[in-house]
Amino acid sequence: MLYNLLVPLADQIAVLNVVRYLTFRTGAAVMTALIISFLLGPVLIRHLRKVQGGGQPIRDDGPESHLITKKGTPTMGGFLILLAISFSTLLWADLQNGFVWIVMFVTVGFGAIGFADDWLKVSRRESKGLPGKAKLLAQTAIALAATLWIMQLLPGTLSTSLAVPFFKGVLLNLGWFFVVVSLFVMVGASNAVNLTDGLDGLAIVPVMIAIGVFALIAYLVGHSGFSDYLQIHYVPGSGELAVFCGALVGASLGFLWFNAPPAAVFMGDTGSLSLGGALGAISVITKHELVLAIVGGLFVLETVSVIVQVASFKLTGRRVFRMAPLHHHFEKKGWAESTIVIRFWIIATILALIGLSTLKLR
Repeated sequence: MLYNLLVPLADQIAVLNVVRYLTFRTGAAVMTALIISFLLGPVLIRHLRKVQGGGQPIRDDGPESHLITKKGTPTMGGFLILLAISFSTLLWADLQNGFVWIVMFVTVGFGAIGFADDWLKVSRRESKGLPGKAKLLAQTAIALAATLWIMQLLPGTLSTSLAVPFFKGVLLNLGWFFVVVSLFVMVGASNAVNLTDGLDGLAIVPVMIAIGVFALIAYLVGHSGFSDYLQIHYVPGSGELAVFCGALVGASLGFLWFNAPPAAVFMGDTGSLSLGGALGAISVITKHELVLAIVGGLFVLETVSVIVQVASFKLTGRRVFRMAPLHHHFEKKGWAESTIVIRFWIIATILALIGLSTLKLR
């Protein structure tokens, strides 16, 4: 909003020229979202405690310690993240940019699904919310609308193509099968983050790391000079997504203040589904869908652990892990929660650096 209001005045008022710079607005989005989180966080947490009473219902089949350590903690803290992201993005982004609206649509849409799921859990006082099929159908519908929108805005062959990391200029033209790939990326990323969100601070920091990487990717992909130098595919207008990513980083930092162990609030599906969906949508727009699998490798590992566990039990009657997702396996082995969380953060950082290397190793 400020960009659209102030840029026309920049020629007359020199100081307003800073609003033209994407880097300035990205930094401003970080700080705005962070301040909003700090200001609204305590108010929202008090309200959630009052409304929810007993907090998030704890799974009976989860780690036994959670029935003690997590009991009474309110959920739906992802609403704070959504508020901070939305206000900061609307304030600092170019609102004439279609990519910004697409990512906002996916983020808020998936957040609404998560909100409904969380609300059913706390209102019924049970760990089951929306039926899995209904949740998946709603996610698919939103992702499909976003995909078709993206295809309209992407230039030429990029609209239906998949870029391959480490190989310069390689584009796999998938035709309409690209829709299936895009749906898989958005819905898959959303649910992968959701599976990872099981310990205090475990999901929000890897999300913040991944979105920080994609802020840089969006900036480079949206800049013709940098994309040409790095031999990555140029997507006009995608650089504006750096502002959204900045807002998400600021909102994540602010939420982490309240989600750090011992957590005062959980993000719930409201946060995890929306953040994963945002990551997926940005990767599709910037043509770095496969890089997301590397940068967000921790989420992939968590998801694969669940798939392997279920498949093994159905086929052989045996479990590969003591409990899935993977972080619960290490809890069962006796690792302290803080040890698991910090080590997973380290893994997420390493994978993010590997993902960044794809920008130059071509």
